[in-house]
Amino acid sequence: MPESFPIVISVGAESATQRVDQFLTVRLENVSRARVQEMIAEGKVLVNNAPAKPSLKLQGNETITILGEPQRPPMKAVAEDIPLDIVYEDDDLAVINKPAGMMVHAGAGSTDDARNRGTLVNALLHHMASLSNISGNLRPGIVHRLDKETSGLIVVAKNDAAHHKLSAQFAAREVKKKYVALVHGWVKKDSGTLDQSISRDRVRRTRMTTRLVGGRTAITHYKVVRRLDTKFGKFTLLDIKIDTGRTHQIRVHMAALGHPVVGDTTYGALAQLKSNLPAARKKREKNGEASEKEGTAALRLPRNFLHAAELEFRHPSTGKTISLQSGLPRELQDFLGNLEA
Repeated sequence: MPESFPIVISVGAESATQRVDQFLTVRLENVSRARVQEMIAEGKVLVNNAPAKPSLKLQGNETITILGEPQRPPMKAVAEDIPLDIVYEDDDLAVINKPAGMMVHAGAGSTDDARNRGTLVNALLHHMASLSNISGNLRPGIVHRLDKETSGLIVVAKNDAAHHKLSAQFAAREVKKKYVALVHGWVKKDSGTLDQSISRDRVRRTRMTTRLVGGRTAITHYKVVRRLDTKFGKFTLLDIKIDTGRTHQIRVHMAALGHPVVGDTTYGALAQLKSNLPAARKKREKNGEASEKEGTAALRLPRNFLHAAELEFRHPSTGKTISLQSGLPRELQDFLGNLEA
């Protein structure tokens, strides 16, 4: 959202019958519907100079005036005794092997309740004596992020000097990151580079997209490890390296290629994999070995098959190269085994 207020927006006839909160969510870049509703509740959204209600339906000829940002009370993350898999630690930084299902930090729209619990930041505050303050009270120590349902290596800074130097390495694309992903279908090429720009979806604000003009540059390199032909369908196991770190980058790029990450229902993956082996069943029936229920099965992965497996960077104080690896979590190993069984 622009920093200068008031913001004046003219409503066209094509927006008639649309709720004002829905209209502004689409019209304002990087602003959630909840945030729009906060501004409306505080009387900071006027329609024809009168305070608006979220449910107000537009007629298509109004003038909307936004007076300012919502006034939120400052938030601060709290320490929680949550186990951490710390793979490297010294006075300047730590590298954590984050499990899937853990958010890195609470969202900007969170309040000081259950939504600000169970995050990596909450755990870090319990385990670390100090963390950098550059990213604010909700994100102490956080230099980069991993999606909630992505596991693997993430580096955190213990002081501001280390944070500045690590951030500079990320900005200069000097940090080497490798991911392991399992995607639906057989990727045509053995290796390739995806460079579509990424923007926030104008309708579904929790999603990103490659379909809009003027997004942020994103570069993803992939290499086929192996192709799987299973009773649940065809899949490709990939090594992926990224030059940039855009929100949902790998997930969006692979979905745009037509091969969504397994488990990633947000970007088109199946919620459940089903098999049907009529040929094999008929063979067993002929031998008198098959039951009526035999021949079908289902397999489900309650997370994304995406793991940050390698991380390499220069130590912010010594300049020494730090190179770390993390093997596939047990649930992903088991899933692969079940897929190929």
